Amino acid sequence: MSAAREQMLKVARVGTLAVGRVTQGARMDPTFLIVGAQRCGTTSMFKVLRQHPAVLAPALQKGVHYFDKNYPLGPGWYRGHFPLRATASRLESKTGVAPQTGESSPYYMFHPLAAERIAHDLPETKLIVLLRDPVERAISAFTHETARGFETESFERALELEPVRIAGERDKMLAEPGYDSTHLQHNAYVTRGQYIEQLERLESLVGRDRLHVVDSHDFFTDPAPVYAAVCSFLGLPEFQGAMFDQHNARPRSPMPGDLAARLDEHFRPYDERLAQWWGQVPGWRR
Repeated sequence: MSAAREQMLKVARVGTLAVGRVTQGARMDPTFLIVGAQRCGTTSMFKVLRQHPAVLAPALQKGVHYFDKNYPLGPGWYRGHFPLRATASRLESKTGVAPQTGESSPYYMFHPLAAERIAHDLPETKLIVLLRDPVERAISAFTHETARGFETESFERALELEPVRIAGERDKMLAEPGYDSTHLQHNAYVTRGQYIEQLERLESLVGRDRLHVVDSHDFFTDPAPVYAAVCSFLGLPEFQGAMFDQHNARPRSPMPGDLAARLDEHFRPYDERLAQWWGQVPGWRR
């Protein structure tokens, strides 16, 4: 993207948010959030959900990152991202279905404070979680963070450094809500794949009935029934016209077999707990 275009988009974003702040009282609250996990298909799920004729997308981007990165900006700033209720009313008159809106910020599930903030501020909003093989997720996250400049080490070295990098970071964020941990967000390759810890915490704060967990393998191999189940969870009518695609995939080098085996063994007890909690064996363990 050219510098001129980037500047134009920045100006447009500032203007849109300014209008959003002024009109925040007339705007929708999100009815759903895709909260994680990172590199598990959240972008693809969001893009296919927004194809539904009864779903209105945020004004600027899929991920607002309010409950993790931008919470000090306040609820008015957050609501300013979402469609006007008048727009929703006009759409409902055409479709006969109450429109929904939402966003996708995959750090919400892992962030130490986001789930509690969501539970307090959005007590009716439903949460969607996508999960993939945590070994694949780890190398995908590493490739992603390397491309973005947040990682300079080799994958194996980054895994060795992870415990040191993230040590005490969660406690510091809990003690100082304004503290932003770069390592916890960008370099927790293994810890973010310990899904059951995050799901149990989400359940304790929002309740199981507000959570819908998607197996990303199923979503990408046979997306239609997975999409239908998500729509049912949200109370949306069936929609046959969705076009499925995979977004944000990055090419990556193969992982050494011994390292993959070590990671697989590390994740095994977490996956066993996940299967018991979920009531199904995750796709990568079948």
